[in-house]
Amino acid sequence: MTATPQARTAGTRLPRPARRRQLLGAAQEVFVAQGYHAAAMDEIADRAGVSKPVLYQHFPGKLELYLALLDESAEALTATIRHALASTTDNKQRVRATFQAFFDFVTDSGQAFRLVFESDLRNEPAVRDRLDASMRDHADMISQVIREDTGMSDAEAHLLSIGLVGMARIGATYWLGTDRAIPKDAAEEVMARLAWRGISGWPRTS
Repeated sequence: MTATPQARTAGTRLPRPARRRQLLGAAQEVFVAQGYHAAAMDEIADRAGVSKPVLYQHFPGKLELYLALLDESAEALTATIRHALASTTDNKQRVRATFQAFFDFVTDSGQAFRLVFESDLRNEPAVRDRLDASMRDHADMISQVIREDTGMSDAEAHLLSIGLVGMARIGATYWLGTDRAIPKDAAEEVMARLAWRGISGWPRTS
């Protein structure tokens, strides 16, 4: 439904940060619902209740808008994982907390996780670079803990951490796609138990 002229006029009074937040919220709804290619800037502007020129004042194009959303979502997940890893020194609980971070992300992000986990724009270099960097960042955080505790080489720890990140991403996304066939805490426990049984096979050296 197109916004009324009154809504557009009232909307112009928002401070720039608030306007940007409003535009990103509207864009997220459209991108998640339709995917990048089917989304239109006209629809995003209408969803936000602004004119198209106002939208272009903040974002010069659809790609820039998508990248801003992608950056926000990736940074939110990174912060959640970092908090999980720092939340305890008990590695069994740390594994559970890290899987919980991924499950929290897919349930609490308002479908924004699809921008990071299921982007239909991965062939775009700028998007692919951000997605790859996000996965590396997550793996780097986890591999640092693995190296410190097991004495593994950098290459071994990083490979293992990439596998854990992939397991967490796919497991959480699949669980959500089954309409939460089992309770969230049970799903987290199943995945964390599988991961812990593998990781705990390496003796702690620190």
